Amino acid sequence: MASDAQNHRLQSVELDEESLAAVSRDQEQERQIAIFDLLEENRFHPEGAEGGPYDLRMGLLENRLVLDVRGPGYERRHILSLSPFRTLIKDYFMICDSYYQAIRNSTPQQIEALDMGRRGLHNEASELLQARLKGKIETDLDTARRLFTLICALHWRG
Repeated sequence: MASDAQNHRLQSVELDEESLAAVSRDQEQERQIAIFDLLEENRFHPEGAEGGPYDLRMGLLENRLVLDVRGPGYERRHILSLSPFRTLIKDYFMICDSYYQAIRNSTPQQIEALDMGRRGLHNEASELLQARLKGKIETDLDTARRLFTLICALHWRG
């Protein structure tokens, strides 16, 4: 029998193609890495679900985040307002743009400073995501971080 940690996890993640825009090579790579890392290790426990693993489809609908979750004997759609995330997403995009430019042109100290800022914003947004999912889906911080990266992927405009 699978342990609880193995049982309450994602086995697949799909981004709604209609929600995605053309993106840069860096953005596509970050999206693919986030999905790979998320599937490698995650904690994902939907409220009321007896056990997984789960399939997740993420998309946008009228400026709301849609999470369609399916698992054995469990199927539910969660819709979250993205309003609380708007400033964090905007700031995250700005710092990521600066970070990608710095990788090509800046000193290691400048890159490190931008990366620390990027990680700090990422953590803040991940904690907000965990709070917004409370009572719906329980995740650990690393899972929330990777999910936030995918939320950003849905907002990227190449």
